[in-house]
Amino acid sequence: MTIKIVIADDHPVVRKGLSLLLSSQDEFEVIGEASNGEEAIAKALELSPEIMLMDLVMPKIDGISATKEILRLKPEIKILILTSFSDANHAIPALEAGALGYLLKENDPEEVIQAISKLVNGEKQIHPKVTEGLLSALQTQRKPEQNLLNSLTSREKEVLKEITNGKSNKEIASTLFISEKTVKTHVSNILSKLSLQDRTQAALFAIRHLPAQIDK
Repeated sequence: MTIKIVIADDHPVVRKGLSLLLSSQDEFEVIGEASNGEEAIAKALELSPEIMLMDLVMPKIDGISATKEILRLKPEIKILILTSFSDANHAIPALEAGALGYLLKENDPEEVIQAISKLVNGEKQIHPKVTEGLLSALQTQRKPEQNLLNSLTSREKEVLKEITNGKSNKEIASTLFISEKTVKTHVSNILSKLSLQDRTQAALFAIRHLPAQIDK
């Protein structure tokens, strides 16, 4: 099955380069491009792609606002942020808006291709530098309040730590020397105990509220 993709970026050279890269893959089909957030929303409604690559800083409507509106109207679309900004001030709003991945334009082309394939399979992708930036920027924002991670077991905290590093279930299983099925169970328990919907929310929760507790 061909994965239909729309690219939203205000730089023509970036759009064309991404289009050529992705079109060279048999499993991808670039069905549209947008030069601003307003066009991105229109293309999403018109073309209903599986994946949208979204820049953050664009004319008329920025990438975060466009992401929110697209997912309000077409929640089935998976949005991958592709930007130059790795700081928390850009990353957190983008992920909270519903983006399922956050990569940097410095990524190797092969990493972008792999990220899209993983996104289609339900694996969210966050660049390690972005995760490091979130941890660094938010470390000082913690408040001396009740430890909301107390309900998690030691193993669940270990799994949560690996989630914040952007690892898939398979990679976590390899790192912790447990089965992938066991990892899935731990992830399910973490989401249930923290009343969260997905692993991206779990990573954000841990990073924003209690980053120091992840290593305990």
